Amino acid sequence: MIYVFDTSSIRALQHFYPRVFKKIWSDIDSLVQTGNLISTREVFNELERQAISDEVLNWAKRHKTIFTTPASSELQFVAEIFRIRHFQGLIGAQQRLKGTPVADPFVIACARAKGGTVVTEEGWFRLSQALAPKPNAAKIPNVCQHFKIPCVDLEGFMHQQGWTF
Repeated sequence: MIYVFDTSSIRALQHFYPRVFKKIWSDIDSLVQTGNLISTREVFNELERQAISDEVLNWAKRHKTIFTTPASSELQFVAEIFRIRHFQGLIGAQQRLKGTPVADPFVIACARAKGGTVVTEEGWFRLSQALAPKPNAAKIPNVCQHFKIPCVDLEGFMHQQGWTF
């Protein structure tokens, strides 16, 4: 299974300090080596502009090949996402004004093109023990749900991998 990581999930990894949580990082590196953990160029661009730990930023730089350039089919799907007026909110007003990178639609398009699962911390809320997309939000889980693209958070990803620590 291919997992396409959003910026929020890569940022969340900074709480798993590499010197302490060595097993998590070696398991992640194994998925990278087999091509089962990827992301997009736009995520890398967001990471460079955000405040994240040096360890995670250096990890991203060492694994820059996982941050793929969108194929034409992915760009066409991004256009399809934005044909739905409600999902145009994936790009915030500040992002439009400042011209900052926007990864969300490209992460979703990459997962669709590769038959993968999106991994994101964005737009979830707890519904008893399960996570659900925030209703009526222009967030990654809602777009994925609309287009029937699998989507999990970092904990769900680790659970699917069968990881326990």
